[in-house]
Order: sequence, then structure tokens, then C-alpha cells
Amino acid sequence: MRHFTIALLSTALASLMACTTAQASPSEHYCPSFLSVDGAPEPSHRGEVVFSPYTHHWTHNPEHKPVMLVAVDEQLPGNRFCGVALFSNSFGQPSTYVYAGQQFNHLMGNPNVFVKVTAGILYGYVGKYQDKVPLNHGGFSPAIIPSIGYRLTEHDSVQVKVLGTAGLMFSYGRSF
Repeated sequence: MRHFTIALLSTALASLMACTTAQASPSEHYCPSFLSVDGAPEPSHRGEVVFSPYTHHWTHNPEHKPVMLVAVDEQLPGNRFCGVALFSNSFGQPSTYVYAGQQFNHLMGNPNVFVKVTAGILYGYVGKYQDKVPLNHGGFSPAIIPSIGYRLTEHDSVQVKVLGTAGLMFSYGRSF
């Protein structure tokens, strides 16, 4: 199962990166138009690819497996974005998170510090693990994920996502 999950994530990352290289004009977006802020300037980047190789769980569970995540966000006017994340959850199950979010830049007077908040639908906690996330119905559950990040360069950042009572996810983002 672990090899299947890694193969799935690798294929998804390659597919997502291929899709994001397609050139679209700034006014063409894949995200729903109602997410954009009317009159706000176009973002400086088209999107972001995020990779997370490590998640720290607050409590030890012998059933926990390594969590790997790849995600692609599309940036929208008004520091908003939408995206999809593919990952292996804490119990080794292939999972997906489809979301929309808001980014808040220049925190604490530092132009490199930012906070993101996403809200969306999570799928993947099924079978005996369905009660590991709240409000799960048939594998689907709502999620809100805040994160704090630090911009290393114009295109690179590191981020820490707070996964509620489960733990922290450490990730790297690359804007394109």
C-alpha cells in the first residue's frame, strides 16, 4: 500500500506540474470567479506547488504512517487562492483536500512572514479510521487549516500547517 501511495503522489505531482505549465492569461482562472476580490490587482505569481515530507503528530499512535503531501494552488486577486492537495493520511490511506483560502502578508512588520487559512472538503479517512476526523460522512469531512509561513526568496517559502488536535505539517512552497 505504501508503494501505491508514493506512486500515486508522484504521478499526481507530475500531472499537476504539467497542468500548471500551460500558459493562461491573467484573466483566465481555474478557480471560481466569486473567490476573486473585484478590483484587486492580479497576483504576482500564477500559483504555488507545495510539498510536505513530514508531519509531527501531537500524540504517538503505533498505527501512524508517514504523511506525504503535494498540492497546487492557483493565486487570485485579493490574496485569495484555491487548490487541491493529494496526500497519504496518517493511516496510509490515499486522501484529497479541495479548498479555497486567504493569505495575509507582511505580518509583524516583516514582509517575509505570512499566514494562510484554507477551508474545504477532505476525503480519505474511511473504514476503521473514519472517526479520526470530525464530521466525517462516507469519507468526506469539512476542514479548516491555518498555516504560518516564511518567504525565503521571491519564489520559495517554508510553511507550518496546524492540523487541529492531530499535529503540525511542515512544507515547502514554490511559486510559479
